[in-house]
Parts: sequence; C-alpha cells; structure tokens
Amino acid sequence: MANIALPTQLPSPSISGTRRIAAQVRQYPIFPITVLLIVLVIPAIFAGQIAPQDPLKGSLRNRLQPPVWTPAETVNGVEVKPGGTWRHILGTDKQGRDMLSRIIYGARVSLTVSLIAVFIAGVIGTSLGLAAGYFGGSLDHLVMRIVDIGLSIPAILLALVLVSAIGASFGTVIAVIAGIFWSRYARMVRGDTLSIKAQDFVARARVAGASNFRIMLRHIFPNVVNTVIVLGTLEIGQVILLEATLSFLGAGIPKPTPAWGLMVSDGRELIVEAWWVAMFPGVAILLTVLSLNLFGDWVRDKLDPKLRNV
Repeated sequence: MANIALPTQLPSPSISGTRRIAAQVRQYPIFPITVLLIVLVIPAIFAGQIAPQDPLKGSLRNRLQPPVWTPAETVNGVEVKPGGTWRHILGTDKQGRDMLSRIIYGARVSLTVSLIAVFIAGVIGTSLGLAAGYFGGSLDHLVMRIVDIGLSIPAILLALVLVSAIGASFGTVIAVIAGIFWSRYARMVRGDTLSIKAQDFVARARVAGASNFRIMLRHIFPNVVNTVIVLGTLEIGQVILLEATLSFLGAGIPKPTPAWGLMVSDGRELIVEAWWVAMFPGVAILLTVLSLNLFGDWVRDKLDPKLRNV
C-alpha cells in the first residue's frame, strides 16, 4: 500500500474581506487621514475663507430650507413646499442660518476645544504621573487616590455641577474635559515610570550626581513621551464626542456659537420636518471621531515597540 504524505502544517484559515480591509486601513490610514483633513482640520483653519455665509446671521424668510438636491413639493401644480437652492447647499436651520457655514465653523470650535483640553490634561497628568512614579511613597498614594476619585466621577454630572455654579462657557468646557482626562495620563505615565526608574541608566545618572528633576526630565520623560503621544491621539476623538454631548445637554458651548452638539440639539425636535438640521452635524461628528480613532490606532501601532512588528 502506497504511503500518502500528509501535510506537516495545516493551511491557515483565509481572512475575510472585511478583516482584510480593516487591516489595510489601519496599516495605511489614507482614508481616515483624508477625512480628518477634509472634515476637521482644513475647515477649522480656513473657516473664514471656506464658509459661504456668516454662521450667526439668519433670516426667518429662509428658515428650514432643504438641501440643494431636494425637489420642490407641488400639489395640483401649486408649489406647497420650496426645494433646495445653491445659496444654502445643506439647507438652513429654524432661524434661517446656513447649515454648511455653521458646520464649518463648528469644526473650528471642536478642534480648538479638543487640542487645548488634551494639552492641559497631558501636561498635568504627565507631571503628576512622573512625580508619583519616581518618588513613590505618600506622594504616590495621594496622586493615585486623586486619580481614582477623578475616574469615578461621571463627566456629565461634573459638567452640570460646574455649569450651574459658574455658567456655561468655552473655558468651563475646557476645564471640565481637562479635569476628567488628566487622570488617564497620570495612571499611564506612573506605570511606565515605575518600570523605567529601575533601569541601570537611571541608577548611573543618580550615582553621577544628577538631580531628581534632571533624571525625570532627561532620562525618564523621553521614554514615556510615546505613551503620552499615543494616548493624546486616541483621546482627541473622545474629547470631541464629549464636548458635543455636553453642548447637546446645554452644559457645553453656549448659544449662538456654532457647535456640532448644539446643532444636533436644535434639530432633535425637527427630525421629521427638517431632518438635515440634526443629521449633517451628526455625520460630521461620526466621520471626525471615526477618523481620529483609526488614526490613533495607527500611531499606537507605529510608536509602540510591542506592536510595531505585529
């Protein structure tokens, strides 16, 4: 009887098309970066030049005009509802303000709030995390207990309390978001600092007479900066989503500033009569947060040595 050679290795299961596309998007994030530039960065920088009209100026005569591709509704040859016009490509809201202009200026608000809040949270959290991880002892216990308290407080509840005490404003939103997200930086940086300070190069720097501040700044911080960058990139999308949620609830950016969350809130009562008032800002939030999350995953894969060769 002839011997039949059996394969020494079973063939690997084929990857589905969806997983293959997702892997390619994460490896080459051309699509999320392009969407991010189109939806967020470029309109935020050049809002004054791109926006076709003043986002705060409206006319009740033009209220609730549909998007440009919407045809007019007629009954027996009589127009009962006008169609869209090229003057208002994405239609108008209930006060006659141009939706496209407000979405463009809303990108500037979202980008400004997210960058400032993430920067402040990163500076505070990184500084406290470095100090807690390096010195240890009572300082470490104190900082970590504050971090635990910060992580246990609901963001929306904290925002509502501050708004009722201070009032809704641009600075209040930034303070709330920075006060929530700094604890995540502190916990991550503290964990990395605990492992790095046990390395030989830190011990040599201490024997050479380097001060504690110099050791943290010149030897430990360069080794945790990748963690800070990755965490900041991943959290920009979460900050934009949180700002939109707070604005939707009335605890964020005050009216009449064109913010995406405010625009969705204004259109929730008109979802049947004028669906575009809430839908287009919601789509802008969706595309921006999705693009930032995909871009953050790509940055994490590139900067994290554990995932670089996976």
